[in-house]
Amino acid sequence: MTIELFAHPFSSYCQKVLVALYENATPFTLRMLGPVHPDNSAALAALWPLGKFPLLREGDRVVMEASTIIEYLGIAHPGTTPLIPADPAAALQVRMMDRIFDNYVMTPQQKVVSDAMRAADARDPAGLADARAMLDEIYRWLDARMQDRVWAAGDAFTLADCGAAPALFYADWSHPIPAGLQALHAYRARLLARPSFARAVDEARPYRPLFPLGAPERD
Repeated sequence: MTIELFAHPFSSYCQKVLVALYENATPFTLRMLGPVHPDNSAALAALWPLGKFPLLREGDRVVMEASTIIEYLGIAHPGTTPLIPADPAAALQVRMMDRIFDNYVMTPQQKVVSDAMRAADARDPAGLADARAMLDEIYRWLDARMQDRVWAAGDAFTLADCGAAPALFYADWSHPIPAGLQALHAYRARLLARPSFARAVDEARPYRPLFPLGAPERD
């Protein structure tokens, strides 16, 4: 059976899954989403009425949500880079960091982006201020955590780093990481240098004009 991934390469959550696939050279077929691919969008809607992506289909099995997709890949298609540790205590740390990046980096950065896409009279100044404050706080927390480690949960690249890569990539565009948080900047640079994420970034370059806040060419 062939893995089909319904996704768009510029989406942060899709990049999270793409990194996992590329880490283990897992074969898959990309079902590209967007206005010029209406058949794929219709197929996605038939599988998942909410229309959220990424979504993985393999035979009769359908898996939603990026973290769950990566967990599924670890079970059904284990590779040379295990993204969830076998040790339960270590796995707990990985899953905790994964949720932190999704909830406290990805979510507020998407709030900043969505607010920028609204008409001026429909913007949410209070919600935007809350999102930026959350990013400031989590940046400081992550910088302290990354002082003594290479990857999010220790010495090994894991599920947590698959999510951290696009989260920090776009968050630094939306709400720049302060220059003084050197450990966090160094971690972001390591993620960008990781071949799996570098590939995802390169594949998304043609879509950078879609970013409403401007797309820095420094990355």
